[in-house]
Amino acid sequence: MMQAAQGEPPTPWQLLALYQRALALLYPERWKAASLALANVAIALVQLAEPILFGRVVDALSQGAAAFPIIGQWALIGLFGIFAGVLVAVFADRLAHRQRLAAMATAFDRAITLPLSYHAERGSAKVLRTILAGSDALFGLWLTFLREHLAALISLIALIPAAITMDARMAAILGVLAAVYALANAVVISRSWSGQMAVEDHHQTVSSRVGDVITNVTVIQTYARLADEMAALRRMMGDLLAAQYPVLNWWAALNVLTRAASTITMVAVFAAGAILAGHGEISVGEIVSFVGLAGLLIGKLDQLSGFVHRLFVIGPVLRNYFDLVDAKGAPVEAEGATELRHVKGAVAFEGVTYRFAGSDAGVFDLCFRAEPGETIALVGPTGAGKTTALALLQRLRDPQLGRITIDGHDIRTVTLASLRQCIAVVFQDAGLFNRSIAENIRIGRPGSSDAEVEAAARLAEAHDFILRKEGGYGFVIGERGASLSGGERQRIAIARAILKNAPILILDEATSALDNETEARIKRALDALRKDRTTFIIAHRLSTVADADRIIVLEKGRIAEAGRFEELASRGGAFTRLLEAGALIRLHKSLGAHA
Repeated sequence: MMQAAQGEPPTPWQLLALYQRALALLYPERWKAASLALANVAIALVQLAEPILFGRVVDALSQGAAAFPIIGQWALIGLFGIFAGVLVAVFADRLAHRQRLAAMATAFDRAITLPLSYHAERGSAKVLRTILAGSDALFGLWLTFLREHLAALISLIALIPAAITMDARMAAILGVLAAVYALANAVVISRSWSGQMAVEDHHQTVSSRVGDVITNVTVIQTYARLADEMAALRRMMGDLLAAQYPVLNWWAALNVLTRAASTITMVAVFAAGAILAGHGEISVGEIVSFVGLAGLLIGKLDQLSGFVHRLFVIGPVLRNYFDLVDAKGAPVEAEGATELRHVKGAVAFEGVTYRFAGSDAGVFDLCFRAEPGETIALVGPTGAGKTTALALLQRLRDPQLGRITIDGHDIRTVTLASLRQCIAVVFQDAGLFNRSIAENIRIGRPGSSDAEVEAAARLAEAHDFILRKEGGYGFVIGERGASLSGGERQRIAIARAILKNAPILILDEATSALDNETEARIKRALDALRKDRTTFIIAHRLSTVADADRIIVLEKGRIAEAGRFEELASRGGAFTRLLEAGALIRLHKSLGAHA
């Protein structure tokens, strides 16, 4: 893969390496690609033979010799070329389309396995552009390779020796033209590469801005930001064009230069041919052949120059695509990882430490154990490490020190699928898809029957409101559940976790979007769900953690104290300070009175 530093022009070898990697992706269909390559060889040889045969026909006619045998050869070769062209026209498109979808699937598979930090750093719009633009760029390269580039390259390789065998002096004129094309392309690439890198950066910025605005369109409309956002987008597009125009100027200059070189070459071929013919050193037919070869050379050089321009333009796009494909994903399975079966739910954190890169944030030396069926509440201020600790339990990240076990098995030694199958999560953000209600619930356990989906919805106190929707369980809820209220979204998420029926449950602010009356109903459902399950609760609303078997208080990634609610509330430590923060003190008193 190309490794040119940001802003530095790539060497020809780096561009070639990038192109080779793109072509290597055709390997799964290598026999079909090889057949198309052979067809391209046939097309190239036919294109080369035609001007030579044309010149021979002219000589035969001018000398009174039989021309029909040569014309017959020409016809047969032409028919062969037509057959090869049909083969390429029909099957090159199909192969390129199939591989485009395969490339998109590869990038998609990688993207959804990458850690959350990767997506947070880049944004979903940039990742989406990388997938779509990268697969489109690969499609264009494959199609033009199979239709044009290979045939053009073979024609050029065969043309020069064929021209030399006819007349080395005339061939030299064609060689000078090829050298001018090569030199001009190299100069333009070296002068405009950094500009093209900037152009791609601007494209990514625009895509990110558009995605950010579209996903927050409610906020934009509510705060009357329409004009401001449109103006900001126009400024970004102006910056993009300002970066693009200098690059376009260089390639326009290249086009003018190569057009001039082509015209001069044709004139030189005729002039040299006339002089040599006047001395009897070349025939009229050979002049005609060289004119045809010059035209063929110009056409193929234009094709290859267009290819270089195309590769230059999409170079940053392909680099971003391959960077995504090569990015280090979420923790990988150990070789020989085993299935985690018959899970009882005993979870232990043994000296677990994870520090975020370039930061003091993380979790440090976490040591605690949850017995099967226990409920453990993690509380603490924002940034204390609650979510990080449970992300480590799911192996969204791996600890740098220590280990986490389930039923005594180090979770790094079991398959990711079996680990995550035994954990159900209800997120603070419900995490719903733009699909039907039934499909969103069924994500918890694909293949579940309609009756099982309905039973889970009833336990989550969602069945009644679902029936009031148009189409009931078939109601499509919109992007991120936009057609539902906050409480409805959360109940769908809870139903999904209920349906999964996993032995370990994680509730990440699961009742944060509910009013008091709904929360009371959901709490009953969650209490039933928690029975015989090891449950981890992250919450700021202490009503959701008051009856936990144990509360673990985190401060700056470390365990400050642990115990039951009443014990911690009377200790006067970190938990007491949380209770005395804002409105939580009133909640504490009411719970104390109830106790």
